[in-house]
Amino acid sequence: MSIEIKAPQFPESIADGNIATWYKKEGEAVKRDELIVDIETDKVVLEVVAPRDGVLTNVLKGEGDLVESEEIIATLDTSAVAESAPAEKEAPAEEAAPAAEATDAEDAVAAPAARKLISEAGLDINDIKGTGKGGRITKEDVQAAIQEREARRQSAAPAAQEEATQAPLGAREERRVPMTRLRKRIAERLVAAQQEAAMLTTFNEVNMEPIMNMRKSYQADFEKAHGVRLGFMSFFVRACVEALKRFPAVNASIDGDDIVYHGFYDVGVAVSTERGLVVPVLRDADQKGLAEVEADIIEYGTKAQEGRLSIDEMTGGTFTISNGGVFGSLLSTPILNPPQTAILGMHTIQQRPMAVNGEVKILPMMYLALSYDHRLIDGKEAVQFLVAVKNFLEDPARLLLDI
Repeated sequence: MSIEIKAPQFPESIADGNIATWYKKEGEAVKRDELIVDIETDKVVLEVVAPRDGVLTNVLKGEGDLVESEEIIATLDTSAVAESAPAEKEAPAEEAAPAAEATDAEDAVAAPAARKLISEAGLDINDIKGTGKGGRITKEDVQAAIQEREARRQSAAPAAQEEATQAPLGAREERRVPMTRLRKRIAERLVAAQQEAAMLTTFNEVNMEPIMNMRKSYQADFEKAHGVRLGFMSFFVRACVEALKRFPAVNASIDGDDIVYHGFYDVGVAVSTERGLVVPVLRDADQKGLAEVEADIIEYGTKAQEGRLSIDEMTGGTFTISNGGVFGSLLSTPILNPPQTAILGMHTIQQRPMAVNGEVKILPMMYLALSYDHRLIDGKEAVQFLVAVKNFLEDPARLLLDI
């Protein structure tokens, strides 16, 4: 019996994709739920897994080929597996395990948190070796399996992308590889942002000492209470949300000849990956505390590095924060993320001499950059917004007092 293997149903915002990597060759046996092929779109990489045990046959699309939504890309011969193993006889009624016992058995094999992670990652529980008590699969075991899968992906990448041509010593070698769909899409959006928007950037600087002192004082208690570390990004998200409430135009977008004012605050946080820059969105950031923001950022960062971000998690957003400081950037001008009309750029924290009450002090300072669309946001609003963010960060009590 042959089963058709199709490309996933693409969301409306995605027209087609390309075969990125085949992990199984034609004629090779596969297990149910085992990863067969990656399909790269201009936003995410979609995984296609085997619907049943069988042998992969008739591969119709090679690596790099264009595929459309739900297009047949290969077939799976399930009879090959049936022929290789004798048919199992029906177990007597008294030998059949009740569903409740099966659930108990799953709990014994893997912890609930581990089983949830296995489901989200699309792994086969039978392929994971447990290191817990009695061979039980822990969350750490699943994370190790995910990392191992990513390592296999990299090793299975096309030779044109993973092997540099060997050249004699001293030769001026070159290597040409095709641009990924994500990279091409990023390039298109960046060029469009510069061509279509009247983009301007205003700068300011913020004294990070108050936040650094707060983190130092409450880090241990915060982590104990919430299970996540207190970082800088949550303060910036909260400060931006409060500033956006005071300057609605910065949270708005342009749609043709209309201005769309959003009554919600979905903040995108730019994340750099090997495939390019992605921007997962923190939904309703105004309703989340610092701990929730930190937890979401950690989760999105992990998913981004593993290529597991969904389309929904990267769609929308009313404002974006980009942190070039993690790479050592001292000053830059971030590019807008259309149709948004503003983006905040964070930079590295650097000790600098500052004049404070007539005295020179060495303080940890950070430059902030706000790029905005001058078609909608006037310079006065942009400057006042950035000053508001600065004031919230230099005096975090304002965030609690709403002043």
